[in-house]
This record gives sequence, C-alpha cells and structure tokens, in this order.
Amino acid sequence: MLIFRYLARDLMATTFGVSLALLLVIVSGRFVGYLAEAAAGDLDAGILFAVIGYRIPGFLELILPLAFFLGILLSYGRLYVQSEMTIMEACGMSQHRLAVYTLIPGLFVALVVAWLSLDVTPAGLNKAETLFAAQKERGDLESLMARHFHPLQGGRVVTYTEEVTKEGEMKDVFLAENNPDAEDGRHLVLVVAERGHQRHAEQEPSYLVLEQGYRIQGVPGEADYQITRFEEYGQRLDKPRPQRRREKVDTLPTGELVGSDQSPKRAALQWRLSVPVLVLVVSLIAIPLSKTDPRQGRFARMLPAVLLYIVYLVMLNGARGMAEDDKISPLLGLWGVHALFTLIAFVLFYWSWILGWVKQHMYSGKLEKVEADGLVE
Repeated sequence: MLIFRYLARDLMATTFGVSLALLLVIVSGRFVGYLAEAAAGDLDAGILFAVIGYRIPGFLELILPLAFFLGILLSYGRLYVQSEMTIMEACGMSQHRLAVYTLIPGLFVALVVAWLSLDVTPAGLNKAETLFAAQKERGDLESLMARHFHPLQGGRVVTYTEEVTKEGEMKDVFLAENNPDAEDGRHLVLVVAERGHQRHAEQEPSYLVLEQGYRIQGVPGEADYQITRFEEYGQRLDKPRPQRRREKVDTLPTGELVGSDQSPKRAALQWRLSVPVLVLVVSLIAIPLSKTDPRQGRFARMLPAVLLYIVYLVMLNGARGMAEDDKISPLLGLWGVHALFTLIAFVLFYWSWILGWVKQHMYSGKLEKVEADGLVE
C-alpha cells in the first residue's frame, strides 16, 4: 500500500501539472482568437470570459487522457532512470501489479472524463452557442466601438464616433451615406452631429437619432452642395434578422442521444462513451512504453508514444466521421478502434515474453535441425 500511495501521488501530481500546462496553452490560443473577433466588432468583449468558461470542460475532456498518458511516461520514466523501479521489481513488484496500481488512478481520471463528456461539456457548449447566436442577432449599433468606423445597411452607410458612454450615447458623430439612386444626382451625404443615440421600436425599424449637427449632400469634385442644419436627424437602421440555430449534436444532452436512430446522434453518443475508455487503454499502452534504460533518459520513448496516441485519436475521429455519414456502424467503428489499440497494449505489455517465446522456438527448431543433420551423417 505504501508503494501504491507513492506511485499514485507522483502520477497524479505529474498529470495535474501537464493538464494545467496544456489547458493554459489551449485557452490562451482560443482567447486570442475571440479577442480578435471582439476587436473587429463581431463579438461583445463582455462575454469573452463567459465563453471561455463554458468551453473549458470541453478542453479538459480531451486534455485529461493525454495528460494522464504523458504523466505515466514522465513519472515512470523518472523511476526507471533513477533505478527506483528496478529496486521495486527486485522487491517483488511485477508488471501486473504495476498495471493494477496504474489503473486505479486511471479509473478515477476516466470517471472524471466520463462526467465531463456525458454531462458538463454538452451543457457548456450549449450555453456558448446560445451566446454566439445572441451576438449574431444584435442590432447594427450594439457592437459600435468608439474611434472605429462601423458599416451600416450592408456597407452603404458608415458611421464614426469619438466616444460611446455607458448609457449608449454617442458623442461627436460622423456619418457618410452613398446613395447612387438619388434623383438629383447628389449621391453623397455627410452628416456631423454633436451627439447621437439609437431609438428602439418594437414593431418598427430602429433609428440612429443624431442631434445638433449638419447634413451635407452633393457630388464629390463639384461646388454644388446642399447644407442643412438640424436639431434632430434620424437614420433608419436595418432590423436584425433572427438567426436560426442549427442543432449541433455536441450541444445536445446525452439523454436525447440515447435511443436515437439518427447516425450523427448515435455517433456522438458512442464518442462520449469512448473518451473515458480512451483513458484506460492509453494507460495500458503507456506502462510498457515508459520502461527506459537509465542511459537513454526518461524522454527516449516520448516521441513514438505521442505519435501512437495521435494515431489512436485520429482513428477515433475518423471512425466517428464515417459513422456520422452512415458508412459504418458506430459500435463497429469506434469500439473496433478501441479493440485494436487494446490488442496493441497487450502486445507491448507482453512483448518481452513474446520475444522470448519466439527466440526459444527458433533456437529449438535450429537445434532439432542440427541433430537431424547429425543423424543423417
């Protein structure tokens, strides 16, 4: 029990460190992408942290299996390099017992991944998609930022403001409108105003209301301009179009996927059940791959191990895609990949025994041949 606590504590500490590092990398990358959208006015800056928070369970769902896999390689690799594992084996620690000691914390990680995959991740993705859909339904001026040109009416009108208050009032407003269908030929309209705001209406289109300014209409390059001073000027805004939310299977609760006869939903259900199994299978693969010679170092087998993990994950994604297209049964596709890599794990686990058995039979075969040749002579 003392050895188990030592191994489990070291393994879980390494897994936590790797998970934290991978999570920071992924969250930073996604946050930069969302920040670019917010800077372009496509996304409200106030929802960035909410969206990231809703997406974190989905990140962890895929990070934890990889982190536990790398944790086994790093933790056990250190024990082999420092000859601690050799001492444990001399004291009676077998590979089977090491596998049991590894699968106990692996089962805990698999349960956490199952909770994320079956419950938390779909709920988070659903809330994130709701926020994205609400952003697409915003009005023309709800994404307006100070000191940025903002197009209206499909680019026919452009507005600019020096300042936007918390109440939504605009100060020092500039508006340019290009109307090529103007009857008098004066297709360019420029408007400058001291302040402005958006006037909402339930049944009617909204308006950008400008106060205390000038309206200039004319043709560029000609002196025939019409200048009008106004106390209040209204610019009609396009009514935001309601967005139809596409049903994404990844956002649906697991209960809605159970018993469905639709291929995408069946594939999504099998995927959610497959991710926890991935943790246990890669644990068995990592145990023999972590065995290194002290002269080679703990990172000697890291690259082939990571490549094998990537192949595993790519094959699972490929099987899910084929299942969604109804080219293969979800059970046969995803669980066939699990069965293949479970077989690979057992081959790696018993590789020394298999190699010894092959060498023994080859040696016995050669010996029998030599003896038979001697008898013939």
